[in-house]
Amino acid sequence: MKDTLPVSVVRFALGAVLPLVGTWLPGLTVAAEPGDPEIEEIVVSGELTARMGEVGSWSALDADEVDMIGATHPTEALLRVPGVWVARGSGQEHLTAIRSAVLTGAGACGEFLFLENGLPVRPAGFCNVNNLFELNTEQAGRIEVWRGPASAVLGGNALHGAINVVNRLPERNSIGVEGGSYDSYRLSGEFNVDTGDHRLAGTAFGSGTGGYRDSTGHDQQKVSLVHQTTIAGFEVENTLNFTNLDQETGAYVNGFEAYKDSDLRKSNPAPQSYREAWSVRIASRWTKERWHFTPYLRASDMEFLQHFLPGEPVERNDQTSAGVVFGFEPVNRDDLVFTLGTQLEFMSGHLDQWQAEPLTDSSAFNNAVRPQGWQYDYDVDSALLAGFYDLAWEFSAGTRLVHSLRLEYLEYDYDNLMLDGNTRDDGTTCGFGGCLYNRPASRTDDFTNLAGRIGVEKDIGAGIGYVTFGSGFRPPQATELYRLQRFQDVADLESEELVSLEIGYRGGWWNVAAYAERTDNFLFRDGAGFNVDDGKTTGWGIEAEVIRTWGNHTFALSGTYAKHEYDFDSNLAGGEPIEKGNEVDTAPNWLANARWIWSPTERLDSELELNYLGEHYVDAANTAEYDGHLVANLRLRARITESFSVHGRIINLLDEEYADRADFTQFTAEGYRYFPAMPRQFYVGATFSF
Repeated sequence: MKDTLPVSVVRFALGAVLPLVGTWLPGLTVAAEPGDPEIEEIVVSGELTARMGEVGSWSALDADEVDMIGATHPTEALLRVPGVWVARGSGQEHLTAIRSAVLTGAGACGEFLFLENGLPVRPAGFCNVNNLFELNTEQAGRIEVWRGPASAVLGGNALHGAINVVNRLPERNSIGVEGGSYDSYRLSGEFNVDTGDHRLAGTAFGSGTGGYRDSTGHDQQKVSLVHQTTIAGFEVENTLNFTNLDQETGAYVNGFEAYKDSDLRKSNPAPQSYREAWSVRIASRWTKERWHFTPYLRASDMEFLQHFLPGEPVERNDQTSAGVVFGFEPVNRDDLVFTLGTQLEFMSGHLDQWQAEPLTDSSAFNNAVRPQGWQYDYDVDSALLAGFYDLAWEFSAGTRLVHSLRLEYLEYDYDNLMLDGNTRDDGTTCGFGGCLYNRPASRTDDFTNLAGRIGVEKDIGAGIGYVTFGSGFRPPQATELYRLQRFQDVADLESEELVSLEIGYRGGWWNVAAYAERTDNFLFRDGAGFNVDDGKTTGWGIEAEVIRTWGNHTFALSGTYAKHEYDFDSNLAGGEPIEKGNEVDTAPNWLANARWIWSPTERLDSELELNYLGEHYVDAANTAEYDGHLVANLRLRARITESFSVHGRIINLLDEEYADRADFTQFTAEGYRYFPAMPRQFYVGATFSF
């Protein structure tokens, strides 16, 4: 088990940052004091709207809103975006839905693209289903969500949408402290340094909690740095982002509406569970006139106990990856902008799985086929090459054509470090026809994908109406190809594909969009335990956002009605049937968020928030349901002086008993299982700026 960064990564990070700091020290000046002239605002590049365009189904939270939310988990911020549900797990774990169901199991990872300053935080094919805990959403300068396929611009995995976190560039220095229920704490800092030729800004925080449930505490730390300067006529922006998470993990509680039982909701059936993960990313964006290029380096390491599997094996995975994105605008006129680009990326990754003890307390089958010892151990290298273009042409006054196209090639070189097949690690066989875990022989696989987007937008009154047709793709992930079961020696998988038609309007104070989409090659584990890609789904929905201000009152509303259905017949692993026309499980029809913001004075803000999650099926057979919930939150913030402010939050104001996530399984007698939500919580804190 690793608990420190590799020496090579530390040396790289220090080598990249310390020489730059040394050049700033002779003329170092700190950020402006209160009352000094306000410094010019600095902007971090990499916003999605700069690449996707201003028109379309996107939403953004700015730094002030992020601060007001004070999220202890990404779901608290993202629930106010229409079409989005980030289902909270234990600690910082989560599952994401953007115009989709909350997906689990095979095919769940890699359905959405997570970016930082416009760059993916993970290499293609090596996704992390919990990827938001590798992003500093707590101190973001901007959180952007793009709904619908974005592969034509952003590449693979942007099948259903993308979430982009833009680094904050604070204009003042500050220190913050916060305490709350269940031994929660947060320490934060922001700084800004300007020498004239160089500018360095950044954020850092550490947070943690003892946990509401038994043995579910966690601690995390995140640091984000941005350096801006000019070199040989290029505007240069260097970024460094680091995250670390150490958590005890809670398992599902079992039984119908177990989240309403005062004892069960606080229990943890797997108190020995844990997750340890760190990540570091370095990027340097160079821009000059119509040219830009961005080299980047990433590394991550994660270890966790798979408490949800019999035998509770430990998985460890790590990756080191590097790449570069080039862009050039051969045409940039008032009526026509044309951009060409390419991306090149390489990754070296590893995954292993180890079961410490023999399994003796499960069924005879499980006891026999899940052996003690090594179950998987492999390396996988990948190479990605992509070319793309974007076009925006005003062919008539107030009417524009937008078009994007991306061709992407991804190759895996997989090297099995164990015996091929489904034996124990010493080569002996398991009963019942062989061990569960099957290791394919070393091999290479490659995938070529093309995605496009075309649309027309027209100025209408104070806003813009638009119609777009787009496609997205998701290559099979490494784990789906090489971590197989039983008798599947080769997973013959194709890339998942989605096509979508959308019509919408973006006005000054309201936005609305309607869409219809179809997904092919939907990946799932069938009744034989094989990873297969012959699934299909369809979906349609309407999303809306409204925000209006009257005097010192602001009212905001976001809402979604959507329907997602299976378009095929099959059986899932464990015998759960799928019938064409069934609703995709864990896909609520209704999602809504409403906020009343009241600012009686310039120094006092309050926000009353309501979050609604509609009823939905929790199994593919549509036999089990969760009733949904309505939760209220209250937030207050007071600026006592120009340099000192205090804040407070009451989360789950009415102490609602509900589940962050509900599920149904045929593998337990209880069937229903839940991640129970926390009861009413209180948080208070203060920030000092200088």
